[in-house]
Amino acid sequence: MTVTSTPETRRRLSCSSVAVTGVSEKISPTEVQRRIITQAKTTPERAWLGEVASVALVQSVRDAHRAHANFLDSLTGRRKGRRVGCPRFKSRKDNRQSFRLTRNGFTLRPNGRLYLAKIGDVRVRWSRELPSVPSSVTVIREPDGHYYASFVVEVDPTPLPVAAQECGVDLGVSRLATVATSAGGRIDVANPKHLGRKLRKLRRLEREKSRRAKGGTNRAKTRRKVAIQHGKVSRARRDYHHKQALALIRDNQAVYVEDLSVAGMVRNRRLARAISDAGFGRLVRILEEKAERYGRTVHKIDRWFPSSKLCSACGAVQESMPLAVRSWTCACGAVHDRDHNAAKNILAAGRAEKLNACGAGVSPLTRVAVGDEAGTTPDAA
Repeated sequence: MTVTSTPETRRRLSCSSVAVTGVSEKISPTEVQRRIITQAKTTPERAWLGEVASVALVQSVRDAHRAHANFLDSLTGRRKGRRVGCPRFKSRKDNRQSFRLTRNGFTLRPNGRLYLAKIGDVRVRWSRELPSVPSSVTVIREPDGHYYASFVVEVDPTPLPVAAQECGVDLGVSRLATVATSAGGRIDVANPKHLGRKLRKLRRLEREKSRRAKGGTNRAKTRRKVAIQHGKVSRARRDYHHKQALALIRDNQAVYVEDLSVAGMVRNRRLARAISDAGFGRLVRILEEKAERYGRTVHKIDRWFPSSKLCSACGAVQESMPLAVRSWTCACGAVHDRDHNAAKNILAAGRAEKLNACGAGVSPLTRVAVGDEAGTTPDAA
């Protein structure tokens, strides 16, 4: 049998051989840094490393070491959970670039500027005041050419007053979420379809880019125009998710959602774009982050729970429920809206499992700084 020698094949074989045969020499992290950074700077082909802040180089080496350790631990079974793949080295041609500096590699100036080692003072448009002294900063260059500084700070939980209400959330495409409250209410969260609004313009720009010569200046300009539109879509979606998540967390002591397999859902080519545009995974993550900060609970129920096929009135389960069916009548006589019925069942199932849920932590949290409100950038729209 002949194995085609592609770069991806060689990468996987290399990772597998390291995992199977092991490393003949155990090298400490300090020795790795000395060989990869200190010694490399003395060679003519790597002399340019001296122009880069050593803190950023050390962080990159640590990230690579951690990625390989996680891969090997996952391969041998020492690391539980989702399988971790072999690390991929970043390319300087990647559209998104970033580097991280710890506290001794940056300084916040009194005039509002940010000093970065080996770079100097950088003007910053601050979106909010930092709640505490940052321990590190990650500078990110987005595909649209904009630069962002993301700070890691330590914040204390700020619990909200206890709310008497709980809710179940059914995520969807026609409506981003249908919410059933323990008080018997219903809330429909609209799906703005941010990508759909920009789709016509994006298609025009993509056609324009395809007519440009590869490697040309005009093609690069058009590619940046496309990235700018995608950036606007991403920021608007993130801003909307923050606002809706904050409203749910403020009004409900516990929020129950399905443990959706988004990766499996997007395999449906008819709905893949709409599901990706809705951003179910990010919305749930934001809900969990805000719940942890404000002393609330987000509980996920089993993804195989038949929330749509189960009658919330009598408990009968229908044999099938195609996506085209938006409302149905049970044998008991109850008439159900598909999404609202699912939200009711999610709420009931979540409350039934509540006794098995673990309490939230009370120790200070270490995470990227987030504001009290939803907006993450001044021009989120």
